[in-house]
Amino acid sequence: MKKTGILNSDISRVVADMGHMDWIGIGDAGTPVPKETEKIDLAVHANLPSFIDVLKEVLKELEVQKIYVADEIKEQNLQQLENIKKVLPNVEIEFIPHSELKKGLKKAKAFVRTGEESPYSNVILESGVIF
Repeated sequence: MKKTGILNSDISRVVADMGHMDWIGIGDAGTPVPKETEKIDLAVHANLPSFIDVLKEVLKELEVQKIYVADEIKEQNLQQLENIKKVLPNVEIEFIPHSELKKGLKKAKAFVRTGEESPYSNVILESGVIF
């Protein structure tokens, strides 16, 4: 049995397979996932697990150089935006329309669905390198 890090075998596999500039999405329970993108569904109950908790765990194992977040979060969910900035303080943020973020998930290796029920709690992580 794995002792540390991400215990979910699907998330662990995807993170281990990430190369420079690959994408993985994490988001709320209502995010539509394109059929060509692997969906890793963690949602078990309203707000369980939370978006930010899942994001924090993924960030323990994934080097991130840039993130994509919906423009709408600035008006509709400023608290979640502040949470994202706290856990990714030195990472470039690109704001794009929510409709474009959803389309961008087609390029992602996977999307992790959380139980989050607050609006625009979605992010695409672009992997960096550690060297």
